[in-house]
Amino acid sequence: MHIAIAGNIGCGKTTLTNMLAKHYGWEPKFEAVSYNPYLEDYYRDIPRWSFNMEVFFLKERFKDILEISRTSKTIIQDRSIYEGVYVFAANNYRMGHLSDRDYKAYMELFDLMTDIVKYPDLMIYLKASIPHLVSNIQKRGRDYEQTIQLEYLKGLNSLYENFIGNQYKGRVLTIDADNIDFEHNPQDFKQITEKIDGLLYGLFPI
Repeated sequence: MHIAIAGNIGCGKTTLTNMLAKHYGWEPKFEAVSYNPYLEDYYRDIPRWSFNMEVFFLKERFKDILEISRTSKTIIQDRSIYEGVYVFAANNYRMGHLSDRDYKAYMELFDLMTDIVKYPDLMIYLKASIPHLVSNIQKRGRDYEQTIQLEYLKGLNSLYENFIGNQYKGRVLTIDADNIDFEHNPQDFKQITEKIDGLLYGLFPI
């Protein structure tokens, strides 16, 4: 089984991934942030490095989804190939950081990849406001994230809403990250797991 956690930068994806993996005994799979060779360059010069970074992420996420499809374990994944394309790459294209030529080539590559993969069994979308995202980004203190502009986060948020509401055809559980503290409040975390149980196993009403 394949569970994916979706959401903007700073929404709490990694924390929730770890907590759900521990709770259910699932195997976590994290996106390639710490070892992406283009990420710091990207944040310093977005137009120059957008195509390089997006292709690297696409390659890594495709490799991940192939591995997931070949295992009998239940995998919980921090960010899927779909939002990488429909949110992050689309945002770079919308902002003029990817040329028409580069974006066309990128999307053709993605279309070829998705011919042989399927949607996750469940996507959990952590929906968060800009103030919530900014607060979390500041708290975790990654140097390369401190220069992220508000307009960039706003653009991603609008694309997430379009992605979840209009483009993604798989099963989605939306969690309002602004009004829940699943990391520190056990009852809040229990609310999430009960909803997951209801969707995956039919144990509780949704």
